[in-house]
Amino acid sequence: MNPVRHDGSRTIGCPLREAARRWPEALAVQGPEGRWTYAGLDRYVTATAARMEAVLPAGSAPVAICLPNGPAYLVLLWALLRLGRTACLLSTRLPPEGIRALLDETGCAVLVTARADLDPGPSRPVLAPEALLQPPGEAGTSHDPVSLALDRPATVVFTSGSTGLPRAAVLTLGNHVYNARGSNQNIALAPGDRWLLALPLYHVGGLAILFRCVLAGATVVLPPPGVAPGGVLARELITHVSLVATQLHRLLRDEAPDGLDALKAVLLGGSAIPTSLLRAAVARGLPVHTTYGMTEMASQVTTTPPGAGLDLLQTSGRLLPHRELRIAADGEILVRGPTLFAGYLEGGRLRPAVDADGWFHTRDLGALDARGYLHVHGRKDNQFISGGENIQPEAIEQALVQIEGVRQAVVVPVPHEEYGQRPVAFLDADPFPEEAALRRRLADRLPRFMIPDAFLPWPGSSSGMKLDRGRFRREALRRHPPAPPAGTDGDG
Repeated sequence: MNPVRHDGSRTIGCPLREAARRWPEALAVQGPEGRWTYAGLDRYVTATAARMEAVLPAGSAPVAICLPNGPAYLVLLWALLRLGRTACLLSTRLPPEGIRALLDETGCAVLVTARADLDPGPSRPVLAPEALLQPPGEAGTSHDPVSLALDRPATVVFTSGSTGLPRAAVLTLGNHVYNARGSNQNIALAPGDRWLLALPLYHVGGLAILFRCVLAGATVVLPPPGVAPGGVLARELITHVSLVATQLHRLLRDEAPDGLDALKAVLLGGSAIPTSLLRAAVARGLPVHTTYGMTEMASQVTTTPPGAGLDLLQTSGRLLPHRELRIAADGEILVRGPTLFAGYLEGGRLRPAVDADGWFHTRDLGALDARGYLHVHGRKDNQFISGGENIQPEAIEQALVQIEGVRQAVVVPVPHEEYGQRPVAFLDADPFPEEAALRRRLADRLPRFMIPDAFLPWPGSSSGMKLDRGRFRREALRRHPPAPPAGTDGDG
């Protein structure tokens, strides 16, 4: 089965080419490595796409990208979209074994990366980005439209699933376009506006910024590597920014930067937002929008409108255009519409993930109030979010039980002032491993954000606790209570 087929019945002009035709001199991208107008970026992408045709393996298999944010990433991504190839976006935080497993699962034809530690196997070539990038030289700008199929798979973005392994969500070009259109109807965006790309492009929240900006003729601003958002707001005249709660927390607590007053929108997602953080943002006058979204819907599903007060910001907002949402009888949030993904890639095959009526079951629980605003109550499964990253406890448990001497492992979330929640692990092991050794072994298998904050001995001999995560969580809070907020003595 070819996972990237489409019927070609619905088409759209290439968003980048249309932006170059409409706003040729508007600034498309700015960063430490330079700046490109929409006309200049389109020329760069056109030249790179031509080189890709000559270099990439033939066929329709996805092309994997494992790179940090930067202009090379943007050019390669737009060139792949222009060619009708699917871009498989891999986290730079994964260890080599994790990268190779995802490449096998998705059937990628080639890996584009600058990392020297990645070995994707003998049948899959590795290309440096320089092998594909082609500066346009003195070539003129083409004004001819480029037609692309809306239902063509455009990207593969990974999201955690109930099995504990990352799931490869296939998003079409239409998913990205309609998500951006609905977002831009709620949060105004126009030429001259500047959206800071403070989230990685392998996250759907970062990827969505590219489509919002190109449809509006706005600028994507790339911060210098390692520089927090607060370090560039004033210098780069940022008007829009997408943040997770951890980033906003640091912005208000540590940095207190200039440039906050120029912001037109702060899109805040990734997890439930503490009321204290929202109150501080409102008091500072920040134009915050809270949102509920997911990879499978290409980013936002619901978002609060401009000017929302604290009462509305404590919800996840109202449904945006080009989406549908309903609450099932058991409280589960169901979604569908033009932004809904095509399905999951499993073993190189596309598996649809909707019911007979086309609804995707999110496994999130929630309710709509009388005003139509969504209140998200939590997960039906065990996944939790830490600092904007999805964490599935079973993935950590699987890595732990591979360590010699560990018989059983249970991982639960505990509250954390900065990250929202952090994992804590209980181990049934004899002898009990040294913490330093545990951390070294897990670092070979997991991203650093998934390594537990604490490793605790198994709570007694009760076999029943193995099945009751709630009891484990209560025990974790007793043995490893959350640290008090900075500046307090912990007395409440």
